[in-house]
Amino acid sequence: MKNKILMYLFIFTVLLLIFQYVNSKNILDKYEEDIVKVKSKLAKSEETVKALENENFELSYFNIEGNEDALTYFEAQGYNTEKLIPTIIDGLYNMNNYEGDDHPIVPYVSMTDSKLLINKIRVLNHKWIIANFTDGEFWGEIFVSYEIDENNNLKYKLVEYLMYPTINE
Repeated sequence: MKNKILMYLFIFTVLLLIFQYVNSKNILDKYEEDIVKVKSKLAKSEETVKALENENFELSYFNIEGNEDALTYFEAQGYNTEKLIPTIIDGLYNMNNYEGDDHPIVPYVSMTDSKLLINKIRVLNHKWIIANFTDGEFWGEIFVSYEIDENNNLKYKLVEYLMYPTINE
């Protein structure tokens, strides 16, 4: 009888060990599978980040903040570019505060009841600005040159402009 109990105990122990082995192997396999999935997602995320960095670099290429030569130009003249660039932008935005029908720099008259307003401005370098404008229905863009005169006054000069044609539906 004692031998039978030992034999049953041995069989039970072997079955328990087999169960533990299979269960542990399944858990490890699941963890390895999860690790592979996470590494795959991480690799895709890194590719996406790299693509976005490249796109951001391309989008910021014609922008004064990324143009060391333009910034150096102003710094060599003693200007603080962190204060100057917002001043340049604000100067154009302040032109939106005008009376009458004629915008100070946009060479069009509003074709709606709204005023023409400059919406978006990008300072390209130490000489050029591009901006868009609208009256709420019609849109256009202007290309402006600017300079700072000897009295530290900003002077803007309209170089080129366009109004997008409307599409009759």
